[in-house]
Amino acid sequence: MKDKFIYGNWKMNGTNADVKAFLKAVDKKSKNEGVRAGLAVPYTALETAVKKAKNIDIIAENVCWAESGAYTGEISIPMLQEIGVKGAIIGHSERRQMFGETDETVNLKAKALLNADMITVICCGETLETYEAGKTNTFVANQIKKAFKDIPAEQARKAIVAYEPIWAIGTGKTATPEIAQDVCAMIRDTLGKIYNKTVAKDIVIQYGGSVKPANVKDLMKQKDIDGALVGGASMVAEDYIELINFNK
Repeated sequence: MKDKFIYGNWKMNGTNADVKAFLKAVDKKSKNEGVRAGLAVPYTALETAVKKAKNIDIIAENVCWAESGAYTGEISIPMLQEIGVKGAIIGHSERRQMFGETDETVNLKAKALLNADMITVICCGETLETYEAGKTNTFVANQIKKAFKDIPAEQARKAIVAYEPIWAIGTGKTATPEIAQDVCAMIRDTLGKIYNKTVAKDIVIQYGGSVKPANVKDLMKQKDIDGALVGGASMVAEDYIELINFNK
């Protein structure tokens, strides 16, 4: 049985002092057999996080696909590697909706991260309008196909897919474990068609969207949910510890 990947995403929140205090409170309590703990913090706090975290994967909230060049304001993979960052989240719905992230740029970033042997968290998910129209499977499957375009199987099996229904992010609404499982199963089936069932089984699929200590256990019981990408609850030390230790 593969590890469960419980990753937090702080978004545009937290100073270096916040990250230092948080990791002092949680790092030692985040070592749990069978669970891989992770945390994505703002760029300015990444170096502090790397220095203070011993049991937690520190990743970035975004990254550029290019190693260098005229990309004002962007951060490259070599820049992250230099300070010990292990990977990045790409394709988050907020990046797509607010900052013009496309399926094509997600694919470029996925290739670059996987080529660099970095943790690659590929987000996907639908709007409430798409969900209510019954088009979730078609929409999300298309995101997956485009994200994994031209990525070899041996690299793909190292990727993490984070299914985050947009209507459940920061709203307090959570897809029921059954709804989350159905979509994650469809994602695995889609990956199986792109590659094969063995590769698809190896790929970690997280659920994200108002995950908290009260619902994480039920979500983690689902066959095709291999972890969680957590927003607000990952900023509260007590909640983060509970999430990482959900199986105790």
